[in-house]
Amino acid sequence: MTLEAKTFLTRVQERGTYNTPQEADRAARVVLALLGAHLVGEERAQLAARLPENYAPILLNPLQAAEPLSPERFVRATAAWIEGATEETAKWDVGAVLSTTADAAGEDLMSRILLQLPPGYDELCGHPRPASPLQETGHP
Repeated sequence: MTLEAKTFLTRVQERGTYNTPQEADRAARVVLALLGAHLVGEERAQLAARLPENYAPILLNPLQAAEPLSPERFVRATAAWIEGATEETAKWDVGAVLSTTADAAGEDLMSRILLQLPPGYDELCGHPRPASPLQETGHP
């Protein structure tokens, strides 16, 4: 089910505590462009189909990534693209947009998307994965 543009933007604005819809829109466009550079195939197309029509093309025609960005580098890249952003504010931007995007995607699609991304994106998306029993005991 496709999320309506107003609903998507309102959720991003609330989660990011932005003063205006324009600030939320700016964050959404930057984060989705960077995310699109990391996704391929059916998952990217399915995610785009669940986003509002004004955001889907951003995901489908992304910036070109030379290599997958770790979550930390993704946040730094976001900060570089948003005027006046710091790494701390960019982490907030990324969290607001990716958690809203994850909600639109649903659990099954989001699980497949996270398989395409470096470890740690689950936390940026607001869907941290439980530690495996091996990690909890401290064994490799």
